[in-house]
Amino acid sequence: MRHPERRPRALLSAALGLGLAAALASAVPATAAPAPDAASPAVPTGPAASAVAYDGSAEDARATKAFFDAVVKSVAEKRAENPGAQAVTVVYNASSAPSFRSQIAGSTQIWNGSVSNVRLQEGSNPDFRYYEGNDPRGSYAGTDGHGRGYIFLDYRQNQQYNSTRVTAHETGHVLGLPDHYSGPCSELMSGGGPGTSCQNAYPNAAERARVNQLWANGLAAALTKVS
Repeated sequence: MRHPERRPRALLSAALGLGLAAALASAVPATAAPAPDAASPAVPTGPAASAVAYDGSAEDARATKAFFDAVVKSVAEKRAENPGAQAVTVVYNASSAPSFRSQIAGSTQIWNGSVSNVRLQEGSNPDFRYYEGNDPRGSYAGTDGHGRGYIFLDYRQNQQYNSTRVTAHETGHVLGLPDHYSGPCSELMSGGGPGTSCQNAYPNAAERARVNQLWANGLAAALTKVS
C-alpha cells in the first residue's frame, strides 16, 4: 500500500510501501511507534526480496504477478496431491505478525465474504506469511526470490491509515490485484491514494469479479503445469 504524497516525482518513484519516506515517518510522535525497531529476521531483505513497486509501473505489475503466481503455484501443488478437495483454499501463517492478528482476521473475513472462487485460511504448511516491523517503505507484498510470498505490515503506516484497510489491501496482492493509487476510496487497491481519512476496507464489485476470474483461470492453468 503506497501513499502518493505531493512531492517531487523522483522522490515518489523511489518510495515503496505506502510511500512513507523518512521525513514522513519522523513526523509521527515517538510515543506512537511500538517496539521492536526492526522487521523479523525471517523477512527476506536485499536483492532477493521483491516488493511491489510504488507507482503502478511495469515493475509493479511484474512484482504483483510474481507474488500471485508464487501463491497459486503453492496452492496448485497441494491440490495436485489432493485432487478431491472441493474449495480452493489459500493458507497463511500469521505467527510473525502478532500485533496485527485482529486486522488479519478482519481482512480474511472481508475477502472470504467477498469472493467465491478462493478462500483464505490460517494453518500449517502456508502458501504465504505475514510479518510485522518498521520499514521506511511501509507495508508491502513481495516474494523472497525463491518463489515464496509474504506480506509485511509496517507499524507506523498502520497507525496513520485504517489498519484493516492496509491489511486487506496487501492481501489483495495475494489474490492477484495490482495497486491503483488514482482510484477512489471505494476501491480497495487505491491504497493510500485517497489519504488517511479513507476508512473503506472492502473490495468493490470490479475487484471482487477480478479475483474470482483470476482464481478460476489462473488456478486451472497452474494445475495443468503441475499435473
